[in-house]
Order: sequence, then C-alpha cells, then structure tokens
Amino acid sequence: VQLQASGGGLVQTGGSLRLSCAAFRRNFSNSAVGWFRQAPGKEREFVAGIVYSHLAIVSEDSVRGRFTVSRDNAKNTVYLQMNSLKLDDTAVYYCAASDTVVELRARPDYWGQGTLVTVSS
Repeated sequence: VQLQASGGGLVQTGGSLRLSCAAFRRNFSNSAVGWFRQAPGKEREFVAGIVYSHLAIVSEDSVRGRFTVSRDNAKNTVYLQMNSLKLDDTAVYYCAASDTVVELRARPDYWGQGTLVTVSS
C-alpha cells in the first residue's frame, strides 16, 4: 500500500491550504484514512480521519470547525481542508490508513510521507 501526501506549503495566519493523500490500495473506499501531524519538538498527534465514503468523520478539538476531511473514492484520494490556520498548526502532516478508525488512531497500518505546513505571522 502506498500513500502519497501533497499540498503543504507556506501560508500566513488566517489562510487556507488543502492537503491531498493519494492512495494506491484495493478497497480503498472501505479504509479508514486520516491525518496526523508532528510539530517541532512535539509528538505526532492525530488530527482527523474519515471512514467509508462519508459514514464517519472524526476530528480533534484543536482543529474542529477549521479543518475538514473528505474523500473522493473515484480518485482514491483523501483531502484535508485547513482554514483559519494558526501558528500552532505549523507541522509536518502525514496521511495514514488502516482497516478501522480504531486502528487508525492507535497504530495505523500504512503511512505516507509527510508534507510540511508552515504558518507564518
């Protein structure tokens, strides 16, 4: 299974970015796919995830209302739309996948490479 993340970059506070995670996996539409991030000097943390087509969407309090996760199964791609970005959102963002959201949050089976998001003032 291969996951390829893209879309990171430099943005000012209050700006927006959309990250993409392209997956090369059978039965992708049934997979739980999510985003993690790791800020400098901090541990990697779960940000948001999506299971099936739109059955369930999970997100952490720190990003709820600002970040939205969605998927296009026809393109085998999951997106993370990030709005109202804050300095604290600066991190390397990783996409990951597992069969279930429980597994995804605990220990994903598959990881993509990270994409750097830098929010500047």
